[in-house]
Amino acid sequence: MTQEKSKGPSKKDLHAVYAFGIFSMALIDIFVLLIPIFAKESLGMSDGEIGILVGARSLLSLFLSIHGGALMDRFGTRRITLMFTGTVILCGPLFPLLSTFWALFVLQVVSGFAISLGWSGAQTLIARVAEGDAEYIGRFSTFTRIGTTIAPICAGFLFDVGGAWLAYGFGTVWAIGAVYALWRAPEPNPPPPYSPDTPKFSFMEIMPKLSDYTATFALMAIPAVAFTAVAMLVRNSTYGIQTTVYVTYAQDAGLTATKIGLLFAAIEMAGALGSWYSGRIMRRFDPIRTLVVTTFITVSLVSATPLLGGLGSTTWSIFGFLLIGQLFRGMTQGVSQPILFSVQAISVTREQQGTVVGLRQTMNRFGGIVIPPIIGITSDFYGREESFYIVGGGLLFLLFCLAVYARFVPRIAT
Repeated sequence: MTQEKSKGPSKKDLHAVYAFGIFSMALIDIFVLLIPIFAKESLGMSDGEIGILVGARSLLSLFLSIHGGALMDRFGTRRITLMFTGTVILCGPLFPLLSTFWALFVLQVVSGFAISLGWSGAQTLIARVAEGDAEYIGRFSTFTRIGTTIAPICAGFLFDVGGAWLAYGFGTVWAIGAVYALWRAPEPNPPPPYSPDTPKFSFMEIMPKLSDYTATFALMAIPAVAFTAVAMLVRNSTYGIQTTVYVTYAQDAGLTATKIGLLFAAIEMAGALGSWYSGRIMRRFDPIRTLVVTTFITVSLVSATPLLGGLGSTTWSIFGFLLIGQLFRGMTQGVSQPILFSVQAISVTREQQGTVVGLRQTMNRFGGIVIPPIIGITSDFYGREESFYIVGGGLLFLLFCLAVYARFVPRIAT
């Protein structure tokens, strides 16, 4: 008897998840772009205060990303993601109403957690629907970058035209689009159907469980998972630099919010191209070594921001050199992201996909909390340009340690 071959994931399901990907990741870019511009230009806050505000968006995610992933595995990815993405719609209009540091801090904590869990849900959806295939995950990353290319430009332009109200209004409308796209997406892991033997729902079921955390961190015993978790931490720490002193550096260099939005969009546009070819690169080259090289380029380029900007003598030339840096950085980030996702997805079971995304998000959020305040405070004390070199040097040292550990990671079958 001939065994029937799998036809692969449904195109309809893939297209629905791709559509949600366009909106979900871009929500991050919209809100992280606007908060430093709003805090500096409208409220006159320092780099240190801005760094703390940017870091605040990751505070709850650090402790609850694992729990969020476990909830997705337990109650359904789409159902849980809808709840968090819907929360963003309520948070968007509140930003222009607030003018104090602590009020913005609290709102950043809540909205950042909701946006983060929405993006976590998108990653879990594609990991389940694509069954870990790097080709489909790479295409998903490309579609997410369509959103992250368009959204920052629009948000920056609208801030220049109409200030915080118009820009955050756009963010709210974008969140509504995300909810609509997610509503049409499939539920790849629906909860079991109700039966008389099904235990009754209780409040304790949605509370964090120690067993979820121990099971998640136990995944770090898998060398490939441990390597990619730390690699993602280093890689995404560059985003913490970009969303703090990078923005204030660009503002002081005379760049408008629209130009800064274009710089944010450029890295995503180049990343889309890199993501499209990541599956082929993963099959041709060793994925672990590829991750080390691409992460080194990513960290080096963002650390060299003052050197790139210093090559220009006018606002447009400064913008041009920064744009070149963003394009090259985007290419390397685009290549590495699907490979990171794919290596983790094929290193664990199907039932652990939400959990491993929770681990990945926890590591990301740790960097998101630590890096922005550190570089912001370093900028206040030692100077903005010096902060790029100090923090960037620390990340490169951590990457060197990771490269040494990479020698002990078994080769990934691709």
